[in-house]
Parts: sequence; structure tokens; C-alpha cells
Amino acid sequence: MQATTSACPCGTGFPFAACCAPYLAGIAPAPTAETLMRSRYSAYVLERSDYIRSTWHPATCPNALNPEPGLHWLGLKIKRVEDGLEQDDHGIVEFVARSKRDGRAQRLHETSIFERIDGNWVYVRGEAC
Repeated sequence: MQATTSACPCGTGFPFAACCAPYLAGIAPAPTAETLMRSRYSAYVLERSDYIRSTWHPATCPNALNPEPGLHWLGLKIKRVEDGLEQDDHGIVEFVARSKRDGRAQRLHETSIFERIDGNWVYVRGEAC
């Protein structure tokens, strides 16, 4: 588990306890689509498939979430955010997530679509860039 005083995996520079930890613990819902994107990235880093599943739109969530063995996440960069604020019902977040597996660097460049359901942001789908 991530130490509460260490930097959050999502890349904000804030301590984990003051950044994504409250969302992963279910203490508070992510207030924006970008915050949800960052907390989902942290959940991938920490292998918290329960959080990933709970923040995925029920209509598009896969039956199984299988972590990739040996995958090591290296960093997240948010490239673009459209809408997805506290007053919105839809949002878009474009990001690049870097990882490494078996000594080979990888990049996931995606535009993610988010929707608010019953006041909570959920990930709907992603489109590769």
C-alpha cells in the first residue's frame, strides 16, 4: 500500500493522503473527471481493481479486470481536459500513462470519456490516440 506521506502516483506532487487516498478509500467521490482519471491511475498503480471497477460505467465495465503481470507504472501526464467540472455531467480527459514491462517502455495515450451518474463521475470508455 502507498505510504500516506509519499507523493501520490497520479503526478500532482501532493502527498497520497491529501490527493487520491480519500477517493480510493471511499471517503469522498472524485469532484471532477480529471480527479477521477488521476485516482483511477493511482488505483492501477496500487492494483486496486475494486476501485477501478466501482468507477467504471456499468454498461461498459468488463466482466473481468486482469492486471498485467510485471507491469510497472512510471507516470501520468494529463494532456487535455474538456468539461468534467463539478457543474458538468460529461467530461473528456486526454492523458499519457507510461509503464515498463520486461524492461520495455510502453505508453498508453488515450482520450477518456467520463459521465456523472447520481452525482458520481464514472469512466465510460477510452479512445486510443
